[in-house]
Amino acid sequence: MQNQFTRVTKEFKFDMAHALFNYDGPCKNIHGHTYRLQVTVGGYANQDPQHTKCGMLIDFGSLNKIITENVINKFDHALVLNEAVPASLRAGCYAISEKVHFVSFQPTCENLLMQIRFTLQRVFDEIGFILQAVRLYETPNSWAEWRKEDQQKAF
Repeated sequence: MQNQFTRVTKEFKFDMAHALFNYDGPCKNIHGHTYRLQVTVGGYANQDPQHTKCGMLIDFGSLNKIITENVINKFDHALVLNEAVPASLRAGCYAISEKVHFVSFQPTCENLLMQIRFTLQRVFDEIGFILQAVRLYETPNSWAEWRKEDQQKAF
């Protein structure tokens, strides 16, 4: 069988709360979502008939471990806030949640997507897979997406 470029996608779910600092709408208040994350990697399947992973681009269990360790464990059941939140309010955040992450950006779906993308890009580059796409659903019908093929600059 001819080995052709293949994409493999795995989907994950996690629950996370956030608030948009200085936002002019209701999302300025702490609220939560059940996020769905789809991660797609690409490459060529192993064609060595003597290899235990023959016919696989990547074992879904390995993909699960990578995403869980680098994304899910950090964000699941966390409160994510912009580090611009005044220091006087931060202690109160820890009073309501022991898993609080202050980030250098507004924790919108788009910015969270890019943070996840950059994190995963480093990991996949190290192990030789091409990150093809990342899609983050904030609600069942609202999402942000990054696709390698949309980028003007070649990686």
